[in-house]
Amino acid sequence: MRALPQRRCATPAWWCWLARSPRVDYINVARDTIKRIGYDNTEYGIDYKGCAVLVAYDKQSPDIAQGVNEGQGIDLDQGAGDQGLMFGYACDETPDLMPAAIYYAHRLVERQSQLRKDGRLPWLRPDAKSQVTLRYVDGKPVSVDTVVLSTQHAPEIQHKAIEEAVIEDIIKPVMPKEWLKNTRYLVNPTGRFVIGGPQGDCGLTGRKIIVDTYGGACPHGGGAFSGKDPSKVDRSAAYAARYVAKNIVAAGLAKRCQVQLSYAIGIAKPINITVRTEGTGVISDEKLSALAAEHFDLRPKGIVQMLNLLRPVYQKTAAYGHFGREEPEFTWERADKAQALRSAAGL
Repeated sequence: MRALPQRRCATPAWWCWLARSPRVDYINVARDTIKRIGYDNTEYGIDYKGCAVLVAYDKQSPDIAQGVNEGQGIDLDQGAGDQGLMFGYACDETPDLMPAAIYYAHRLVERQSQLRKDGRLPWLRPDAKSQVTLRYVDGKPVSVDTVVLSTQHAPEIQHKAIEEAVIEDIIKPVMPKEWLKNTRYLVNPTGRFVIGGPQGDCGLTGRKIIVDTYGGACPHGGGAFSGKDPSKVDRSAAYAARYVAKNIVAAGLAKRCQVQLSYAIGIAKPINITVRTEGTGVISDEKLSALAAEHFDLRPKGIVQMLNLLRPVYQKTAAYGHFGREEPEFTWERADKAQALRSAAGL
C-alpha cells in the first residue's frame, strides 16, 4: 500500500490460484481494514472513505499448481508450494514460550494501540513500532538495556510530552518493573513522527519477517507469510515448526528449541527435519528430530489438517506477531502433544 497524489491509495490484492473467481468484495475489505486500523481522517495521511483501491489478481501458474494440487504432478500427494527453509522456535523465557525481547516488543505496541483507541492518549495516531534490547546473564534475561518506541502523533503535541507519556503510560506498565534499572528510553528519536502509515512509507507486507517471527532469536528462511495460503510452506511450515518447537519445550524436553524444515516444490514430505536445542535438551537433538518426524505430519496436507488451516484465521496475524499469542484461531500455539512427546522420550 502506498500513498498517491491527492491522498489516494493503491492496494493490490493477493495473487491466488483458485480455480473459480472468488466472490470477495476486495474494495470494501480494504476500506474496512484501513478504517479498523484507525485511518479515518485525511490528516492522518489516508482516509478509508476517500482513498482509491485498485484490485489485481490472477490464477496461479498451472506449472506450479500441478505440483501443489493433490493427484497431479510427479508426487501425487499435495506437494509443497515452493522450495525453501522454514524455522520455528520456542524457549522458556516467557509464559508463551517466546523470546522475551520480541514478546515485550509486541506488548508495547498493543498497549500503544489500546491507549489510542480508548482515548487516554488522544494525540496518538495509528502508526507505531517498538524494539527491546535485553541484558542476559547465564542465558537468562535479567534487565532491559534499551527500549525504542516510535509512535505517530498529532502535530501540535510537543516531543517532551510524548516522551513522558510513552515512558510512563506505555513502557513502564508493560515491562517487568525489576528489569527497568539503568534502562535507556528512545522515544521518537528523530524528534517528530507526524507523517506515518502509507503516506510515510511504501508498506511492509513481506518486509518485516523478523518482527513477524522471533525478533532475531533464531534464523529465518526468508519467506514472508502475508498473502499466502497454507499450500505455501513459507507460511504453513513455519507455523508447523513453531508448533513442534513449542511442544518440545512445553514437554520439558528442552529449554530452547529451534526446528528447521526444508521442502522441495511439488514434493510432499520435507527434505529435512532438524531440531537444535543449544545444549538445553534432556535427550539428544537427533532423538528429538526423530520424535518430531514421528509425532507431527509435516507434509503440506498433513499440516493443513493438523492445524486446521483452511479457515479465515489469518487477519489477526497482520499485527502483533504470528507467534506467542493465545488466540483461539492460532492452532499452532497449542501444546497438546507435549505429554505424548514426554512419554515417547521416556520421561
